[in-house]
Amino acid sequence: MSSCPRFFWNYSGSPAKFINGSSAKASKHKQMSETDEQILARTLKGDEEAFAALYRRHQRPIYRFAIHMTRDRTIAEDVTQEVFLAVLQNGRSFDPTRGSLLSFLYGIARNRVLQRIQKQWRDEPVDEIDQHDSDENVFDDVTRRERIEQVRRASVSLPPMYREAVVLCDLENTTYEEAATVLECPVGTVRSRLSRGRMMLAHKLARYKVYGPKCV
Repeated sequence: MSSCPRFFWNYSGSPAKFINGSSAKASKHKQMSETDEQILARTLKGDEEAFAALYRRHQRPIYRFAIHMTRDRTIAEDVTQEVFLAVLQNGRSFDPTRGSLLSFLYGIARNRVLQRIQKQWRDEPVDEIDQHDSDENVFDDVTRRERIEQVRRASVSLPPMYREAVVLCDLENTTYEEAATVLECPVGTVRSRLSRGRMMLAHKLARYKVYGPKCV
């Protein structure tokens, strides 16, 4: 399956339907019971129905990651499409022993996003803050519903290496282990970057007294 799949893309929904009626219902039921690995295997054999199912299952978190990282809807939509097209080309490189398929997709999305944003940060100085500040309890205030959009806006101003840790752990709620797989670094590095990113974020948001969700 080397060419672009024969359906249209859109973020709010899913690829345009190419099956309908009772066959569509039976197919959907089958897809829901399949593992990511099974759907990916069918996709790589050229099954467009499986590819559409894979897209529906994981498109939203990939889009959210890209929009959190860039705050640019056009870039986020482009990255999302690129990720799933990359699966068609490089899906056989997925190794389930190294992490989940979603982590694999996050990794592709991360590379695509960094290609777009790293240049602007290459010569940007990192905010100077008190290295002895602790991020303990920084995210304890329960203000997610009212303030999360401010957190998202502020997080995009962080340098990429700290931004991606905050986005994955504090906005997408991945575990440290999952984030380490995506970022291709040790868990300790994830913790360090997240701690630094949280302190920088808290520093930026101090005047608003805004705090984001806690990483689990």
